[in-house]
Amino acid sequence: MNEVQRQARVRAPELHGREWLNTGGTPYSLADFRGKILLLDFWSFCCINCLHVIDEMRPLEDKYSDVLVVVGVHSPKFEHEADPDALPAAVERYGVHHPVLDDPELTTWQQYAVRAWPTLVVVDPEGYVVAQLSGEGHAHHLDAIVADLVTEHEAKGTLHRGNGPYVAPPPPETELRFPGKVIALPGGTFLVSDSGHHSLVELAADAETLLRRIGSGERGLLDGPPGTARLNEPQGLALLPDDVRERVGYDVVVADTVNHSLRGLRLDDGSVTTVAGTGKQWMQGDPMSSGSDPTVPLSSPWDVVWSPVRHEVVVAMAGIHRLYTFDPVVPAMDVLAGTSNEGLLDGSLADAWFAQPSGLTATSDGTLWLVDSETSSLRRIVGDEVETLVGTGLFDFGHVDGPAASALLQHPLGLTSLPDGSIAVTDTYNGAVRRYDPATAQVSTLSAGLAEPSDLVVVDGDLLVVESAAHRLTRLRLPEQATVVDGVARRTHRPVTEVAPGEVELVVVFTPPPGQKLDERYGPATRLSVTATPPALLKDGEGRVSDLHRTLVLDPHVGDGVLHVAAMAASCDDAADVEFPACHVHQQDWGVPVRLIDGAPAELRLFLAG
Repeated sequence: MNEVQRQARVRAPELHGREWLNTGGTPYSLADFRGKILLLDFWSFCCINCLHVIDEMRPLEDKYSDVLVVVGVHSPKFEHEADPDALPAAVERYGVHHPVLDDPELTTWQQYAVRAWPTLVVVDPEGYVVAQLSGEGHAHHLDAIVADLVTEHEAKGTLHRGNGPYVAPPPPETELRFPGKVIALPGGTFLVSDSGHHSLVELAADAETLLRRIGSGERGLLDGPPGTARLNEPQGLALLPDDVRERVGYDVVVADTVNHSLRGLRLDDGSVTTVAGTGKQWMQGDPMSSGSDPTVPLSSPWDVVWSPVRHEVVVAMAGIHRLYTFDPVVPAMDVLAGTSNEGLLDGSLADAWFAQPSGLTATSDGTLWLVDSETSSLRRIVGDEVETLVGTGLFDFGHVDGPAASALLQHPLGLTSLPDGSIAVTDTYNGAVRRYDPATAQVSTLSAGLAEPSDLVVVDGDLLVVESAAHRLTRLRLPEQATVVDGVARRTHRPVTEVAPGEVELVVVFTPPPGQKLDERYGPATRLSVTATPPALLKDGEGRVSDLHRTLVLDPHVGDGVLHVAAMAASCDDAADVEFPACHVHQQDWGVPVRLIDGAPAELRLFLAG
C-alpha cells in the first residue's frame, strides 16, 4: 500500500445535499456505496480546472467500471451555480456520466474539510477516507491508489463488483445544444459553435434556419470533411482577413476547447484541419510555445479573435489563465500575456494575472478587450499594459450598475464593441447583457432575463445573442437608453478560514506518489509563492521561496482577505532498475479566504497531492 493509504483510518462523513442527479431520482447515502471504491469529486461548473478533471477521470471510470463509483459533489462558487435548474444543465453540457450530489450550502464540502476546487477524495470499500487530492493532473496517482485498493479489498472479501448507480437522463432533442460563440460570415449567414453537439453550424440570415452542420457530432479530434471531422466542445471562432485566408487555405480559426487545439475551417467545402495543439492538455513541466512551433500542448482555448494591430489571432487560453498569439501564416504560437497564476493583477503583459479568460474582442484603435470569467471582470490591453475596468477579485460578484469602479458582473463569457464605441458584455451568470461606456466609465444593463448568454454580435444595429442554456440565438433591439440596476453585491459563501493575526506558519504538505521521490537533480524540487488580496494583508512573507514552508505576518488592521498560494513539487521514479524514470510536476493554486481572529490557529496547512 502507498504512503497515503497507510495514514490513520478516518471514517468518511455522510453525504448531504439538496438532491441527486444522474441516478434516476434515487437518493443515496454513504452506506449505499459499501463494497465499492468511492471517488468524490468536489467541483464547481464555473471552474475550468474542474472541467479538466471530469475529462481526466473518463478513462479511469471506464477502466474500473465494476469497482469504482465516481460521485460529483457540486459545491458552487457563484450564486447562479446554486440555482436548482442551472446544475442539471451543466451536468448535461459537460457530459458528466456519473451521479452528482447538489450541495448548494457546501455542507458536504465542509464535512470533508475541502479548501479548493477541484478536490478529489478516495473512500475505500469499508467507508474510510484513504486519500485527498487537490487540483488536476492526478490520473496516474488515482490509478495506482485504485489498483492497490482493488488488490487489498478483493483479498479481504470486502470488494463487490458490479454496475454502479449511474442512470443516464433522457437524450435532448434540439437543433442547437449549448451553443457557445457566434460570428457573422461575409455572405450574411452566421457560424455558431454548437458546443453540446461537438460541431459547428451555419445558420441562415434569420439566425434560425440550419444550412449545414460541420462535424460528425461525436467527441474526438479528427480532421476531414464536414461529415467525418470530429471536435470536442468547440467555443471561439475568428474569421481571418481575406489575404490571410488565401495564404493559409482556410477561413476560420476555431477554439476546439476540450481537444486543447485550434482548428482551421475552410468555408467552401466545410473541411476541418488541426492548425495548433496536439490534442493533449498542457501541464506544468510541458514545453511552452516559443513562437516557432504550434504543435505544443495547449490548455482549453476558449475564445479567439483576429487582432488587426498585431496581425495575429489572439487566443484566450482559459485553462492556464493566459493569452496567446497564433500566426496562421508562419504558423507559430507564442505567449502574449499572463504568468499562469490565477488572479486579478494589472501591469505589464509579462506580469499580469488572469483568471480563466473566456471572451475577446479587438477594436480598431488597437485595444484588445477581454472578460475574465472567474474574477467577473472586464479588462483591456492597451499597448503592453493590462488594465481592469470592472471587477475586484476571485470571490466578489453581483449585478450592480453605475461607476465602473463599483460595478459588478457575474462570470461573463463574451463581449463585442458597439457602434458608439462602448462595449457590450454577456454577463452570463446574471442572465444579462451589460454595457461599459469608456467615455463615462459607467456600466448599465441593456437586457436581462436571458438564459446564460455566452456571446453576441452586432447585426444591422441589433444584437444577436447566444442564449447558451436556452439552446438558441436571440435577436435584441439595442435600446435607446440603457437601464441602471441597483443590484446586490455578493461574495462567494465558501467558508472562510480563521487564523491568528500576526505570525502564521504556512505549511504545504507534499508526499510523492508511490514509488517516486523528489527530483532534485537540477536544483530545488519544490517552490512556494504567496500573495494576498488586499496586498496590505501580508506585512511579511510575500513572494517566492524554494521550500514548502513560510512564515507569514498578517496585519490585523486590514481585516478579512484572501491568501493566494501557489505550490509546485517535482518527483521522479525511485526504482534503481528504471533506466529512464518517469517524472511529474505537481502544482496547485489556492485562494484561501481568511479572517483574522485572536486565539485562532497560528498555522495554515495545505495539502499538495502527489
